[in-house]
Amino acid sequence: MMTEVQTPQMYLAQARACGSVQDCMSLYDKWAATYNDEVGDKAQEYVAPEIVAQVALRSSQDLAHYSILDAGCGTGLVGQALAQAGAKAIDGLDLSPAMLKIARETGVYRNLFQADLTQRVQQPEGVYDLVTCVGTFTNGHVGPDPALREFVRLAKKGGNVIATVLQEFWETARFDAEVKKLVAEKVVEIVAQDVIDYVKGHGDKAVVVILRKL
Repeated sequence: MMTEVQTPQMYLAQARACGSVQDCMSLYDKWAATYNDEVGDKAQEYVAPEIVAQVALRSSQDLAHYSILDAGCGTGLVGQALAQAGAKAIDGLDLSPAMLKIARETGVYRNLFQADLTQRVQQPEGVYDLVTCVGTFTNGHVGPDPALREFVRLAKKGGNVIATVLQEFWETARFDAEVKKLVAEKVVEIVAQDVIDYVKGHGDKAVVVILRKL
């Protein structure tokens, strides 16, 4: 009996079709060992981590003195990009234990936690100068509520939240409405919002939004 070989495209399609938190955890636990090689392949061109690290660098005064949370850190691609941009105090959280194991091996994280971003994060309020979330706000994964509000809660007053949202998911999951709600409540202000390349090999775009906690 032949075993079906999973390709990056198959994993990505399955990831965006996850029907539950358990489905996501199971998929990423299976994908963890080959994830970096596959998403880093020239055919994929997953450029979002480097772009967000540069956005963080431009929007901060000094990343070297920032306390940063990499939410949905996966195998640590964003953490590594932030470290290359000068960040030194980076915590990470992710749903998948296997992904966290790979992230730990990068050596760039101060602390790593397992957490489900569809629920309240069991961390204290107002801890981080910067919260990043890259690659997690997409089909089959995490929606805007409660995650965006949780990221703001975890940020210090005056701290930033930088998040990417798959462009089609921004519209269908009503991220714009959640951001407007946070602004109306005077919880945050919008620093910037733009559309960036995400997975260039697939032609995917993402909305990147920077929110500052008031």
